[in-house]
Amino acid sequence: MSDFPFGFGLPQEPEDGESGKNRGGGQGPADNPLAALFGAGGMNAQDLGAAFQQLGQLLSNDSGPVNWELAQNVARQTVAQGAPDGSKDRSVSTAEAEQVREAVRLADLWLDGVTSLPSGASSTVAWSRAEWVEATLPVWRELVDPVAERVGAAMSEVLPEEMRAMAGPLMGVMRSMGGAMFGTQIGQAVGVLASEVVGSTDVGLPLGPAGRAALLPQNVTALGEGLGVPQDEVRLYLALREAAHQRLFAHVPWLRSHLFGAVDGYARGIQVDTDKLEGLVGQIDPSRPEELQEKLQQGLFEPEDTPEQKAALARLETALALVEGWVDAVVHAAAEPHLPSASALRETLRRRRASGGPAEQTFATLIGLELRPRRLRDAARLWASLTDARGTQGRDALWTHPDMLPTAEDLDDPDGFVHREQLDFSELDRLLGEAADGSEGPAGGGEAPRLAKEDRGEGGARGDGGNDGNGDGRDDDGRDGRGRDGEGGRAG
Repeated sequence: MSDFPFGFGLPQEPEDGESGKNRGGGQGPADNPLAALFGAGGMNAQDLGAAFQQLGQLLSNDSGPVNWELAQNVARQTVAQGAPDGSKDRSVSTAEAEQVREAVRLADLWLDGVTSLPSGASSTVAWSRAEWVEATLPVWRELVDPVAERVGAAMSEVLPEEMRAMAGPLMGVMRSMGGAMFGTQIGQAVGVLASEVVGSTDVGLPLGPAGRAALLPQNVTALGEGLGVPQDEVRLYLALREAAHQRLFAHVPWLRSHLFGAVDGYARGIQVDTDKLEGLVGQIDPSRPEELQEKLQQGLFEPEDTPEQKAALARLETALALVEGWVDAVVHAAAEPHLPSASALRETLRRRRASGGPAEQTFATLIGLELRPRRLRDAARLWASLTDARGTQGRDALWTHPDMLPTAEDLDDPDGFVHREQLDFSELDRLLGEAADGSEGPAGGGEAPRLAKEDRGEGGARGDGGNDGNGDGRDDDGRDGRGRDGEGGRAG
């Protein structure tokens, strides 16, 4: 996996090889945003006019905190230059496209037997690396724009109000240059990611269009090399993971906004050290624009450890662990009866996620945010225990509402969660509907005291050690321990 930095970090230069020969020949596009326009090499006089025209368009671009047109162009160039391992992007062959479609079709068939969620993929595609860039850029924009907007606002806050007024049009040029800087580095990062990802859901987030399962045959082949596993099994296992993610995001409508909302909440809490920024700005040599990027690499925008950010990070990490844990458990249940290498592939993918995949490094360098399911194994064990105790229907029903999902504390005590009776929102919806319709008379108000009692935590719906809500005074855990669910939980 690449350790390619993102955000404000400078990319690692190769130590040898052909690209290393260019060190003394000027800056590349990663070192200088303008190189993305003028090219890393020399320029003849015929191209000079066109280059200055592009520069004018760049500085007049005010489409937002990131110049996404530049990001797209840089990403394309990065893909065209080849991956760090030297491999070049290539078109997907007809045979490869058919292999991907067949793998996803078979994966969906196997998943039908281990989950109650129906297929979530309305179409299946095989992407080249360039096609992955084009398909995922809209989602990267949704994820990165809040960060860039906050950083841009912090930069302008450094200048006193009277100086901002005097600067006038220059502020617009500075915003455009900041957008170009962001666009260049985002394009570089996405271009390198394209050489490593194997589908549209590698990072636990739906990066591609909704309902479209996708694999990158070239990267699938590269991942399988050296594993000692037939390529057909590698493709099928990755198709199972892609199809399982698609089911979850298609049939849990609140999940996408829940995950993206946590990323957005964390990004908007970024605090910039303005005192440090003011000091560094005063030291920058105007004749060396690349010096600004060097200063930015020094941790200028490290997020402050605020309670709000802690809460957002905890919410995101837990949600990612639950998503990846569910996929891990469901895919293993589907693959184990059919693929001899299921366990080996499971461990390979677990280690790949735990060691920090490409997108984890992307966000970690940008804002200190790691999209890493730190507790994947704990979550996978919990979902497997729930399957044993409640069956696939009972397990998958927890995705009905975010309040029904396990919490970080539940991952510490999975047995306690498995034995706990879950809140039934259908009864609450019925009561609220009847109240809104005014259909309940005096006699209908008899439900209210019971609902209030449960809300006070005295009922067993929340599994908090109180009565079970039936008025018999029995403890939830004691009753469940004697019943079917408790026995199944211990068996799992």
